[in-house]
Amino acid sequence: MTAAPLNDKVLAIAEKWLGTPYRHGASRLQVGCDCLGLIRGIWRELYGTEPEDAGTYSRDWAELAQDEPLIDAARRHMHLKPQSEIQAGDILIFRWRDGVAAKHLGIMAENNRFIHAYEGHSVTLSALVPQWRQRIAAVFSFPNPSV
Repeated sequence: MTAAPLNDKVLAIAEKWLGTPYRHGASRLQVGCDCLGLIRGIWRELYGTEPEDAGTYSRDWAELAQDEPLIDAARRHMHLKPQSEIQAGDILIFRWRDGVAAKHLGIMAENNRFIHAYEGHSVTLSALVPQWRQRIAAVFSFPNPSV
């Protein structure tokens, strides 16, 4: 799996976040982040600012959601792509179970692994085993930065 130059940059940024402690709602490299905070931090390094304010959210926000806030936000700012075309550097959005909004994010890495902030752990590199792969709700790529 060979990534385009932007995807290579995304993956390199994501790798810098490895070991950052899990902190719900946070987005600070080596200080703390959750899965959305990881994506927000990568976005800030690529583009200098965040595309929109994520606001505050409870741990059970997805169970209470009537729509798809993560997927809708990704559609506003990123490029949706078929799951069959996943590359290192792409954003994976996971749904824990049917009937609730997708609520977990990660960055695809090389060798069938992905980087994510997982509650109870630091930002980590995990294998994209079938149990994870079957939960992928959407795949997005970051847009090319303006030159």
